[in-house]
Amino acid sequence: MSADCFLDTNVLLYAYDLETQAKHEKAKSIVYSFWNDGGAVISTQVLQKFYVNVTRKIPQPLSLSTARSIIEQYQVWPIITNTTERVVRASEIKERYQLSFWDSLIISSAERGGVATILSEDLSHNQYIAGICIQNPFIE
Repeated sequence: MSADCFLDTNVLLYAYDLETQAKHEKAKSIVYSFWNDGGAVISTQVLQKFYVNVTRKIPQPLSLSTARSIIEQYQVWPIITNTTERVVRASEIKERYQLSFWDSLIISSAERGGVATILSEDLSHNQYIAGICIQNPFIE
């Protein structure tokens, strides 16, 4: 399984958060471009966090059924499942790079997906972690 990019939750979330304006437009453009190119790698963690945040945390939450429908559409993209192996690898990344466990699990999943880049605003822009480049797509 290989794709060019791994998308963190914030990219998917901003694509549906109308209140974030510039980030919404940028995220929507990113997500649509991946639909045209065959998808990006995401993980079960990204989908879980997306569901909770898009239905409860954004100013105009989506209905549960709408969020569920969106998640069903993402199942055509490569999805990394959080296995015991991924969790152990995340703990190693956490220890080596001094990151949060949740960020380390994103990196572990991206590593498993064979990507070169993670798009996220949660990690340092242009930093390399475990051989993967972190890019914040919302930096002007």
